[in-house]
Amino acid sequence: MSVTAVAAEETFDGTWPFRARYTDAPGFRMHYVDEGAGSETLLLLHGEPTWSYLFRQQIPGWAARHRVIAVDHMGFGKSATPQDRTYWLQDHIGNLERFVLALDLHGLTLVMHDFGGPAGMGLAIRHPDRIKRVISVNGPTPAGQPDLIERITANVAVAPWFQWILKAEKEGVLEQVLGQLDYNILSTLKLNGFERNEIINDTWLRAYRAPFPTPAHAAGAIGWAKGFATGAHEFEMPDAATKAKLAEKPALAIWGEADQTLHAEHFLPLFSQAFPNGRVVRLPGVGHYSLEDAPEEVTRMVAEFVAAGIE
Repeated sequence: MSVTAVAAEETFDGTWPFRARYTDAPGFRMHYVDEGAGSETLLLLHGEPTWSYLFRQQIPGWAARHRVIAVDHMGFGKSATPQDRTYWLQDHIGNLERFVLALDLHGLTLVMHDFGGPAGMGLAIRHPDRIKRVISVNGPTPAGQPDLIERITANVAVAPWFQWILKAEKEGVLEQVLGQLDYNILSTLKLNGFERNEIINDTWLRAYRAPFPTPAHAAGAIGWAKGFATGAHEFEMPDAATKAKLAEKPALAIWGEADQTLHAEHFLPLFSQAFPNGRVVRLPGVGHYSLEDAPEEVTRMVAEFVAAGIE
């Protein structure tokens, strides 16, 4: 059985004006938007506990010149939340792979936030020939780095979100608390590092709360946190040839330095190891949700990075 919370036609007072599209290729009803046209295709990947609404301010600008596809992962946004599925990283990678193959997408520029990073990297490792560029926006880029686990462990020691997950799982309250995202979505976002209080209004809150009206609808958000707490997530590991192929891809990391969950000091070195020729941009005073905290800067930098590769 699956549950879906957000209606296809819901625009959240016009802030999400994009046509809803769906595919059953991943084995559930996956929602995505497909805007614009051109020789370049951007694939936008959100993370926890957001949905493609996170990219609403970027999509129009990027779609003016390129094809822009944004998916909602299983259990998030307008996608269905199956009650008989697990929500581990490898599940999301598999879903994304089936989506890309069903639409036969090639020449992709990945734009990845939060767990969209490891999900997108999993796709890139499985299908490096379908990836043209990699853009991380506060999104980890695991690619078999020798110190990957060491850096993740060090990050946990200074990240309140991950510390809370481990404590809540140990005390047996993780499902109970995250099952109430309809009520505590703002405190969850703030814990991760959200800086721009002035943009919060009723529409904004409704858009981020809407996917989670009941604990059953929050299975995706619960599953991602529980997967971390129990060690169920499995990173895709590249062989030497794939690792070398990915290292040659043009890559950009945009990192809000006020991120309380994914600290730049631990994750930017992993990016530089995976993409030795990649460019890194740090945004002081910008939090984990940098697409919300610095929307104009992120929109511009991604547009310029893509344009530089086709001029």
